[in-house]
Amino acid sequence: MKREDTSPIGAEQAAMLERIDPARMLERCCNWSAINSGTGNLEGLARQAALLAECFAQLPGEVRLEDPAPVSAIDAAGREVALERGQHLVLSVRPEAQRRVLLTGHMDTVFTADHPFQSIRELEPGVLNGPGLADMKGGIAVIAEALMAFESSPLASMLGYDVMINADEEVGSQSSAPLIERLAAGKLAALTYEPATMPDGTMAGARGGSGNYSVTFTGRSAHAGRNPQDGRNAVVAASDLVLRLKAMQRDDLPINPAKIEGGSANNVVPDHAVLRFNIRPRSREIAAEFEALLPQMLAEIAAQHEVGTHLHGGISRPPKPIDPKAARLFALVDEMSRALGLVAARRDTGGVCDGNNIAACGVPVVDTMGVRGGSIHSPDEYLVVESLAERARLSALVLHRLASGDLDGADLDPSEDR
Repeated sequence: MKREDTSPIGAEQAAMLERIDPARMLERCCNWSAINSGTGNLEGLARQAALLAECFAQLPGEVRLEDPAPVSAIDAAGREVALERGQHLVLSVRPEAQRRVLLTGHMDTVFTADHPFQSIRELEPGVLNGPGLADMKGGIAVIAEALMAFESSPLASMLGYDVMINADEEVGSQSSAPLIERLAAGKLAALTYEPATMPDGTMAGARGGSGNYSVTFTGRSAHAGRNPQDGRNAVVAASDLVLRLKAMQRDDLPINPAKIEGGSANNVVPDHAVLRFNIRPRSREIAAEFEALLPQMLAEIAAQHEVGTHLHGGISRPPKPIDPKAARLFALVDEMSRALGLVAARRDTGGVCDGNNIAACGVPVVDTMGVRGGSIHSPDEYLVVESLAERARLSALVLHRLASGDLDGADLDPSEDR
C-alpha cells in the first residue's frame, strides 16, 4: 500500500533498486510453495533446502546446511521422546567485515504432508492463495532478491551478513535456537522476514514471549470402590495445577492449560497424567518470575497429593521489548519505507517468532520485513503479489544504509555489556 514519498532516493540507490525483478521473485516463491515443507515432512524440507541452497549460491560466500540440535517432547505416557527436525540453511558472506548483520527466515510451514491445502490459486488480480506464500516463502524470496540487488552497490563490500533459513520455526525453533544465538553474536542488527501484521504492511513492534511446558504426574492406582484411600490420583493433581495456573493469570501473563492426558477405567484411581500448557509473558521480568514460582507450585502439589512430578519445557521465546537500539533500527526502516511511499507503522503483538530469540541476544531486530498478506496458518493464506518487490526494495535500502554506517555508534556496539 503506497503513501506519499517523503524522502529522496539517490542515484546509486535507484540503480540498485532497478535490479530487483518482481517476476523472478514470484516464480521462486510459487515454485517453493508447490513443495510441502511442513515441519514434520523431512523429505519435503530436504527438497526445499536444496532449492534454497541453489538460489542463495548465486550470492558471494558459503552456503551450508547445518544439522538440527537434539530436541525432545513428552508423549502421552510421560516418556521423553526424541523429535526429528530438518536441516537449517546458512549463507555466510564477508565474515571478516567490521559491520555484520543477520537476516533470518524459515522454510517450514504448518501444513502437514497430507494436508489438503497444497496448491496455488488466484483470488483476484494480484492476490494469490497458497500454502506458505506469505509465511514465509514469499519472505525468503524477498531476502534473496534484496541481497542480489544490494551486492550490485559499491557499498556492499562494507557490510557482511549471515542468512539463516531454519526448518522448525513453526514449532518454536528449538532445534535451531543454538544456531540463531551463535549467528546473532556480534551483529550490528538483524532483519527477520515474517509477513507484515496487517495487509497494509504494518510491522510488529514489541512482542510478548512464549513458553511451552509438559508436567508428568505419577500417582498410585487403586480400586475406586474398594480402597480409593490407597490411591493417589494423578488427574486430580494435574487439575490442581490447572487451577493454580489460572489463578496466576493476569493481563501481562496469559496462561493456557491446553490438555490433560491420563486415566483409564472409571473404577480405577488414575496413577498417571500429563498436563500441557502455554504461557505468554509480556516482559522478561514476568517470565523470570514465573519460572521461579513454577517449581515451588509443583513441590506443593507433590506434597499435598503425594504424587511425583516431572517438568519438561520452558521459555522458548523470550519477550521482545523495543529498547533504544531497536527503536533506532525501526526509525531507519520507517524512513526507508516513507522514501518508497510505503506504510511506516508498527503495532505490538502477542505473537512470537525468531525475532524474540535474536532480541534476547542483545541485537536490535525488525522481524516483519516479509510480504503483505494474511490468513496465515490457514487454507485461506494469501499473498499480495506487489509486496514482493516493495519489500525487496525496502530491504535493499535498509542494507545500503547499514553498510554506510548509519547505525554505527557506541549505543549500537554489539560488543558492549548487556
